[in-house]
Amino acid sequence: MNEEQEKIYNEIISEYNFNEGQLYQIRIGLINGLDISSYLSTGFKEEQMKQIRLGLEQGLDISWYAKPEFYWTQMLQIRLGLKNKVDVSIYAKTEFTANQMSEIRWGLQKNLDISWYAKPEFNTAQMFQIRLGLESKVDVSIYAQLDFNYSQMHEICKGLEKGIDVSPYLNPTIDWKEMRAIRKKLRSKK
Repeated sequence: MNEEQEKIYNEIISEYNFNEGQLYQIRIGLINGLDISSYLSTGFKEEQMKQIRLGLEQGLDISWYAKPEFYWTQMLQIRLGLKNKVDVSIYAKTEFTANQMSEIRWGLQKNLDISWYAKPEFNTAQMFQIRLGLESKVDVSIYAQLDFNYSQMHEICKGLEKGIDVSPYLNPTIDWKEMRAIRKKLRSKK
């Protein structure tokens, strides 16, 4: 650090009660010539500070995620979305977990119609199954419903991918193992 950076760093140490990890992120930010004011808050944990610092280093609009209410893993998903130039406004919301954000981000990066699953009511595994269906170009409207768990969605999607009429097992009260057995029986009749 140069003399000016050292002076700022020492002022921060005397003014705030940061732990060693937080001070490391501040130090790296100063060394890299960043405006550290955006993460100079005891409300941010070390890993949150790191995500903000990385965003600053990459020239991203950190205002989307430089908020203490986001876990660092959520910040990571928003930062990756910004880096990949996707519309993070769709998922930069605390009601989505980091894993849900990841599924939405992957869908956006692949130009999929994520409106089918970008809903906090779907768990990550359900989102994954709907995204796979979209990638396979099957009609996800058939199974993109909260009534179906991810295993059932998987069996329905597999049937659709094979061109099977899934209506005999398109029922959320049918266990996924039974769905699989029905699907395999229908497939053998083709």
